[in-house]
Amino acid sequence: MWLTTIVHTIQILLQTTIPAAPDDWSIARFDRLAQLLRAHRDCDGRVTFNVTARDRDPLGQPDSVLSRLDESGFDELWLFAVDNGDGLTPEDCAGITRFRQAGKGLFATRDHMDVGSSLCSLGGVGKAHHFHTRNLDPDESMRTTDDPFSTHISWPNFHSGANGDFQEVAIVAPVHPVLANPDSPTGAIRFLPAHPHEGAVDAPDGQPARVIARGKSKVTGKGFNLAVAFESSADGGRAVAGSTFHHFADYNWDARLGCPSFVDEPPGNTMQTEPQALRDTHRYCVNLALWLAGAV
Repeated sequence: MWLTTIVHTIQILLQTTIPAAPDDWSIARFDRLAQLLRAHRDCDGRVTFNVTARDRDPLGQPDSVLSRLDESGFDELWLFAVDNGDGLTPEDCAGITRFRQAGKGLFATRDHMDVGSSLCSLGGVGKAHHFHTRNLDPDESMRTTDDPFSTHISWPNFHSGANGDFQEVAIVAPVHPVLANPDSPTGAIRFLPAHPHEGAVDAPDGQPARVIARGKSKVTGKGFNLAVAFESSADGGRAVAGSTFHHFADYNWDARLGCPSFVDEPPGNTMQTEPQALRDTHRYCVNLALWLAGAV
């Protein structure tokens, strides 16, 4: 149970870096997340979040919202970088940077290899994301293929499990508020959705940031980072960098909800057979939304 009382309804923008596309990871495939946040109430029964969910405008021009995000009334941006490196223009990055410099919250997540590599243009938070051809991981031992099954996907591609299954989360102490769960036996979130090829994130040097959660490859046993949290500083408001947008996709919460046609890995179903997995995932999302807004 959440005991938070909010002063005002938190304004959230859920946004992808691609135009609307029925057969891709456009914002319609994150509908369960939007519904979860819209339905949440504080301890006095008041609506906690107002959620706007949208895809970006056509490529090749500044996005009408992101490029002027600092002029909006949003409190936080959840940016799902599902592009192939061209999802953010310089104007978009400047608008997001000004937004965060004004003290607003930013969650930025991507996927394997170079998916979402347009995030590299986002200052401190962009530096937390390592890709195959941009901002390579300084640890060369991490530049190796982990998932051997999808042979067309190269590193980073950490295999935490099948889509539709859960993975066990290793908490990096002390427990960050985003991962706290007083209803859990451990006092923290234990499960998140799995994905066959997660991306790479780490805390960049010179930033008020730290790794808060780690996963473990089901193929190689290698550990990898799931989330990096940035505290408020002179550089901007709170932020989190996530290893994959699949932690939030409908398909990964329930594989029966479907996926784009190019996804060919066989799905699992333990997100349904282990009730605590979905409860922990919901808790993580609400914690993240509250923390980015400075409400916890």
